[in-house]
Amino acid sequence: MGMTEAGFIGAAALACLVAAVAVRVWAMFTVEGNQMEDRDGLQADAGISQTTGNRELQDDRAQVLRTQAGVLAVIADGIGKKNTGRVCAQIAVDTVLDWFEPYCVLNQPDYFFRTAFYEANRRIQATLEERKGGTSLGAVFANETHLYYALAGNIRIALFRGGELIPLSKGQTLDILAAQAWKDGRISRQEAVWSMEEKRIWNYLGMDGFHEIEIADQPVKTKSGDVVLLATCGIFEELSWSELEDILAGGGSLQEQADAVIQAAEQKEDPQKENGSVILMRAAADDRAFS
Repeated sequence: MGMTEAGFIGAAALACLVAAVAVRVWAMFTVEGNQMEDRDGLQADAGISQTTGNRELQDDRAQVLRTQAGVLAVIADGIGKKNTGRVCAQIAVDTVLDWFEPYCVLNQPDYFFRTAFYEANRRIQATLEERKGGTSLGAVFANETHLYYALAGNIRIALFRGGELIPLSKGQTLDILAAQAWKDGRISRQEAVWSMEEKRIWNYLGMDGFHEIEIADQPVKTKSGDVVLLATCGIFEELSWSELEDILAGGGSLQEQADAVIQAAEQKEDPQKENGSVILMRAAADDRAFS
């Protein structure tokens, strides 16, 4: 179970933490069977859907967990042959959710993300031993007023507001790294241009020399009606931003919209389609998410 933030959690919050471990009060929306477990009226307004694309195995994992602290969405895109990617993705998702579940209040989301992601990396490396593999991982936490995100690897996170998708994450691929290096003056403009087509991941859970994760510079103040989107490459490589906006503006429940995203991705005639997963989560400012 995740470590507490000693020094940040007062006596009352610590007591709440212990009580939450003893009595697992939570609601979880999981991709395996799309079953929602609802206890004590804590509901996560979310939709999750997946496609295997043109791959034999589904190596993505996606879950949403609601506790008294808020709601956490986690999505992972496994990397590796046979079932290695699937195992790594499951370890990553389970680790982050295990660490989050006991919280009644989460005062330091950035600290939580860093410790949970690094623990997931440690567990994956211990499981892999000499095998090659890992996973991209993205997570979004929302409380009643703000949302926070973190990622390692190639995950897209965006906010749908007023009919428009607003990108939140950058991603940890070589083209993004090169663009930042040029901005910082560490490489020339021409070197950056040469790297713009290189989409390989330069950081992911399970790799040797795991780097710092991407975390939001500032928390996002949420508004009623906001919806958070998390997606793996099988979605954002097949569907344009405008196509996603059209689907999200089309109405229906979040589960219906998530299914529509997957259907649209599956209709693309791309022989190299990757596994695709999408999470749509109502931001905490909406009363339906925190009733």
